[in-house]
Amino acid sequence: MNTKIQPKTSIVIFGATGDLAKRKLYPSIFNLYKKGQLAENFAVVGVARRPWSNETLRDTVKASLEHEPNRDVVEQFCQHFYYLSFEVTNKSTYHELKTLLDEVETIHKIPGNRIFYMSMAPEFFGTIAKNLKAEGVTDSGGWTRLVIEKPFGHDLESARALNQEIRQAFSEEEIYRIDHYLGKEMVQNIEVIRFANAIFEPLWNNKYISNIQITSSETLGVEERGGYYDTSGALRDMVQNHMLQMVSLLAMDPPIRLTPDEIRSEKIKVLRAIRPITEQDTSRYFVRGQYGPGVLNESEVPGYRSENNVNPHSKTETFVAGKILIDSHRWAGVPFYIRTGKRMLLKSTEIVIEFKGMPMNLYYSENQTQSNLLIIHVQPDEGLTLFLNGKKVGPAGGTTPVQLDYCNNCVDTTNTPEAYERLIYDCMLGDATNFTHWDEVELSWSFIDSISKAWEKSDKDLHFYESGSMGPDASMELLEKDGHQWWPITSESKEEEKRSRSNESFRY
Repeated sequence: MNTKIQPKTSIVIFGATGDLAKRKLYPSIFNLYKKGQLAENFAVVGVARRPWSNETLRDTVKASLEHEPNRDVVEQFCQHFYYLSFEVTNKSTYHELKTLLDEVETIHKIPGNRIFYMSMAPEFFGTIAKNLKAEGVTDSGGWTRLVIEKPFGHDLESARALNQEIRQAFSEEEIYRIDHYLGKEMVQNIEVIRFANAIFEPLWNNKYISNIQITSSETLGVEERGGYYDTSGALRDMVQNHMLQMVSLLAMDPPIRLTPDEIRSEKIKVLRAIRPITEQDTSRYFVRGQYGPGVLNESEVPGYRSENNVNPHSKTETFVAGKILIDSHRWAGVPFYIRTGKRMLLKSTEIVIEFKGMPMNLYYSENQTQSNLLIIHVQPDEGLTLFLNGKKVGPAGGTTPVQLDYCNNCVDTTNTPEAYERLIYDCMLGDATNFTHWDEVELSWSFIDSISKAWEKSDKDLHFYESGSMGPDASMELLEKDGHQWWPITSESKEEEKRSRSNESFRY
């Protein structure tokens, strides 16, 4: 981040009393303030239905920053926060919001720059956007931007309807559809790994890559989100946005230049090239699962159907594995495997690129690696692992895997911005590179909808898996029939992992 640029802006947070605001938004804005990337000329106006006061909101912000030792800075920061009790459908409250913003911007000398952040139920997005325009809240003399959290629609039809509503008030250039995965350090690093290294980019195609795997697993269940999740599921909650965004970054061609428009153009080409899956072919390419009871961290946990606010006969998927094919010159024939799920063995997001073996490997023998692997660790560890083949120590010869590690979050972790912090700052600067364009949303829903429709018609292919596992057996079979297998993610520490692999034969 460029610490010299200090945007002067007002941020209106719709849903200021919610969990996202407390856990992510307030700490992220504070970090920008503390680092000097946010000028003193800023204000945050929190709006929600609760009859709070300015002091109530400021106390809430202080509580969200309880681990910050410098309480004087926290106190100064909180003086920039204001609250308005708000009713989404009441037009008079929009007039109150406009009046409050005018007053606040005069106090803090803000030149009418306004960010409207939607951190509330998605059914209100369109109503709020239209009323902001109709009641003059967007007429500020500065720039205005709208930040929208997922989900952006429930399917293609609802996404289009929502987009039409929002576009009545904001242009596409003013809309910032946030996907926090795009703010993660190692997801943003994908482009650098590919386009700044001559040892990778020439090999980044179907001549040298056998397959690519993306895994995003969680140990948590649905927790208190059962009511929402039971109408969504893993396909809509994770695949339509996070997983397909990572696929597009891994598969895109080099952009002409590093501008939002050029990068977005290449990502859209990838999404257009993804082979559509018909309802009849869904079971061949995608697997859905639902977690049952099991043991996690030595504690028994309930199955999905026993969770609060979940239909006891629910067929909603908590796990998805899929095979995606991209019909382009670069990627023809290379499967992109994705899997994501809840109540799995561990929390981890990893990308594995398996390179093809040598045409004739003189050193290959059974139970020894034949393929080179590049692993991008997104979370919780951030970094890279490259597996090469080397000679075994000693006179017997033979090969052994050589593991080269780079740990991104082992260095200067105190200065590494969180995803929301980075994305909020990008929005202030008007940089939409790491936000989702409508064309990406539309293409993603187009791909997902046929799979959703197939699953809604029948639950015969719903596979149950034990909590604490890595998903149903059917997800393993999805790769096995192509002669591949999932990279064996383990919960060992890096050092334990290194020691264990050095003492056993390595097989992929």
